[in-house]
Amino acid sequence: MIPAENGSHLKATVKVPLDAYMMDFVFSEKEDGGIFDNKNGMDYHIPVFGGVLKEPPMHIVHIAVEMAPIAKVGGLGDVVTSLSRAVQDMNHNVDIILPKYDCLNLSNVKDFQFHKSYSWGGTEIKVWYGKVEGLSVYFLEPQNGLFWVGCIYGRGNDGERFGFFCHAALEFLLQSGFHPDIIHCHDWSSAPVAWLFKEHYMHYGLSKARVVFTIHNLEFGAQLIGKAMRFADKATTVSPTYSQEVSGNPVIAPHLFKFHGILNGIDPDIWDPYNDKFIPISYTSENVTEGKQAAKEALQQRLGLKRADLPLVGIITRLTHQKGIHLIKHAIWRTLERNGQIYAGADFILVPSIFEPCGLTQLTAMRYGSIPVVRKTGGLYDTVFDVDHDKERAQACGLEPNGFNFDGADPAGVDYALNRAISAWYDGREWFCLLCKRVMEQDWSWNRPALDYLELYHAARK
Repeated sequence: MIPAENGSHLKATVKVPLDAYMMDFVFSEKEDGGIFDNKNGMDYHIPVFGGVLKEPPMHIVHIAVEMAPIAKVGGLGDVVTSLSRAVQDMNHNVDIILPKYDCLNLSNVKDFQFHKSYSWGGTEIKVWYGKVEGLSVYFLEPQNGLFWVGCIYGRGNDGERFGFFCHAALEFLLQSGFHPDIIHCHDWSSAPVAWLFKEHYMHYGLSKARVVFTIHNLEFGAQLIGKAMRFADKATTVSPTYSQEVSGNPVIAPHLFKFHGILNGIDPDIWDPYNDKFIPISYTSENVTEGKQAAKEALQQRLGLKRADLPLVGIITRLTHQKGIHLIKHAIWRTLERNGQIYAGADFILVPSIFEPCGLTQLTAMRYGSIPVVRKTGGLYDTVFDVDHDKERAQACGLEPNGFNFDGADPAGVDYALNRAISAWYDGREWFCLLCKRVMEQDWSWNRPALDYLELYHAARK
């Protein structure tokens, strides 16, 4: 694609044959059209007329209650930061509005300073400004003490606290003279932004904006999520498979026409074994065997594990029903029977979730050359392709198989995948090392998802 001065969209007119069922667009800077694969003459070569359509940068504002690494509980915080960074890297303007919790990790905020104050809701609201991972963040601190409680979640009045924050954030945009193109809100905690904007702000100074709403987990706050779905211009969830799994839910079903599944990514600058100061040897896919061996030995020494010639299976998870506690317990005994141990850091990462909207654990594991063993659900199914059974599915996605998976939510399913994984470690060490190299080289960054979100933003504005 030829980059535009202020955008990267191409406007084209094409003639589509009536019997075509799939189309690939090949863009080239060469006058002769460059080189492309036409499947031995089976593909059409369709002439394209048109040119670059220059579009000005968009201004996107995220209103959220989590942001990694300063206020993170789950994957929501990772997504807010990483998606914002990826979109900003594509020359768009991104701001984030966050509550100023008294438990914020301010050591990761640069240039932190008082910005302004304003009155709303019967209290003064102080606004602080700083840079987090290169992103502009506005911190709202209402002087009524709603966020002076020592934690992000867990109070009996979380709904009241976050509802106040959502209204205060929109008031801040209005009083500050901001005119964003997109207001992006997340999960039940900032869902009220969708209807508060449409009812109180859309016709009173913020008419330019459109609302995009992302569901990270439908298990919490379904009523609020359902109301946000009604008012949002576009809505997403964090993987294509999870979007299908929840499509029949009564809060989702009436709004499928504007509901999309966009896979999460991870930030390769944050999760980078070459620049990770917490591991003994920096490594890439070229020296993954040496790097992981050193990390494994250091971990085993720290945990008091004597034998390095055994497979190490790790689980990085919250101990909740969603994450499959009963399967984790069974996997511990099964792995011990096969002379392995389960701890955090590993040859394998086990993710036996009962449901998983996207999951970032398996993506981070692959970035570090660890092989995922997962249950086939949600984003786990979209990102992990079984080495024995998913070659065609992987190829359809332009990938190679990268792990082990299982169907059932029972011990037999875990046995099936874990036994195959451990056997591969024992019986095919050279093949296993190549698999580690392969998963490190797969791109699970935000590059592609960020483009999908930009397309969604453009669609919301039309």
